[in-house]
Amino acid sequence: MGRNSTSHADGIRGSVHSVARRTRPPGKRALARAACIGKLSRSYTPGSRIVPNTEDRYCIIGAGPSGLATAHQFQRAGIAFDVFERYHDVGGIWDIENLGTPMYESAHFISSRTQSAFDDFPMPADYPDYPSRTRILQYLRAYANHDGIRSRVTFDTVVKRATPVDGGWHVELASGEHRRYRGVVCAVGNNWNPVDASYPGHFDGEMYHSSRYKYAASLAGKRVLVVGGGNSGCDIACDAAPVARETLISFRRGYHFLPKHLFGVPTDAFFRSGPHLPAWLAQPLLTLLLRVLVGDLRRYKLPKPDHKVLETHPIVNSQLLHYLAHGDVRAVPDVRELNGERVTFVDGTSADVDVIIFSTGFRSAIACLDADVFSAERGAAQLYLNVFPDRAGLYVIGLFETDGSLFPVVSKQAALVASVIVAQRNGSDRAAWFERQRTGARPDLSGGIKYLASRRHAFYVQYDEYVHHLEKMLKRMSSPVRGAA
Repeated sequence: MGRNSTSHADGIRGSVHSVARRTRPPGKRALARAACIGKLSRSYTPGSRIVPNTEDRYCIIGAGPSGLATAHQFQRAGIAFDVFERYHDVGGIWDIENLGTPMYESAHFISSRTQSAFDDFPMPADYPDYPSRTRILQYLRAYANHDGIRSRVTFDTVVKRATPVDGGWHVELASGEHRRYRGVVCAVGNNWNPVDASYPGHFDGEMYHSSRYKYAASLAGKRVLVVGGGNSGCDIACDAAPVARETLISFRRGYHFLPKHLFGVPTDAFFRSGPHLPAWLAQPLLTLLLRVLVGDLRRYKLPKPDHKVLETHPIVNSQLLHYLAHGDVRAVPDVRELNGERVTFVDGTSADVDVIIFSTGFRSAIACLDADVFSAERGAAQLYLNVFPDRAGLYVIGLFETDGSLFPVVSKQAALVASVIVAQRNGSDRAAWFERQRTGARPDLSGGIKYLASRRHAFYVQYDEYVHHLEKMLKRMSSPVRGAA
């Protein structure tokens, strides 16, 4: 798009055929710029390849949605960069062929088409309300193609380590190559490190984390237990329902269920079509609406929610209640112990099962950073606006959870990083103003909602509140700052 006459939608359809590996080979000007080599030499190991001609560039790690958004914004801002992607193509978790992705065959967006696009790159109008994983992957690859970002990515390349050094960053690739960059953007995604569950006893059947689940056919004719009531766990139980001999889903606590449509409109689009309501008003109104449209969840044998609506990540699923109502899925409480093929639950009931799938979430991690540089285990307190740690030249894109779509948020995160880098490069008063904001009091990104204290909510932000703060910062960074505190 731009330099040719291909339409936006045609570009997306065409991109599914454009999956050939395109690797941008690294430069080979070894031993150039002796000063830079001197700074890095103490980190080098014998046999390492040295490519020291990148000290004025930024290293973007990952070519999934967050990395692509960053590359797009950096290119628009005239910031020099390289992108490294460990897999053979762009797409991140949305490419089911990538080893370790939690993607499964039936996966769809749980946010709707009109609310889920990157800024300045809408999804095609002929996409359905909730696009499938294949359409999302096509969309991501079209996004990478339309402004030439794909050609800027070095594929099949792992960043082993990134370390701050002498006002820049030393980046070591798994190939043994070392480079120096002005800064590093970690855009590695948030769903690559599964959290396994552990229960007393032993189990004689199959048992694995949901990140390994791919196809409903693998569950055909089996007695299946899904442990965990998040969106993925509900999807997998719905996959199993038509093909499995029996399907159980285990809930540790009760959740609020949001239908995918309200009054014929995608739920997220419906709520964002009206005025923004404060949490103290929005929560009781939504509770009342769900009571009318969904009813008492206990009639499906689901536990009563122990929290207010929106205080945990919402379950957006219209199918599970259908299967529960028809007896094709049965809800059970948390697991107490395992004994051969038999699983005993905390209420004393038990069931024989062949397969246990743990949909027990993921932990956040950035493997290429040492713990003293940045540790996701310490939560969002170490990040200003969930993006800026207390390390010069280090930026984190996409490390958050929210009740809206990721793509528009990472677009704004990346745009803010680009605006900060440009302000610093130009020595403008905006850079000093931003630094005062970064080191000052942290804004409340909860939107007044008291999220449950859990691992998943360590980086949680309320979508509208967070987008408002990012947009406000972007506006201030694009206009002169006169005496702003």
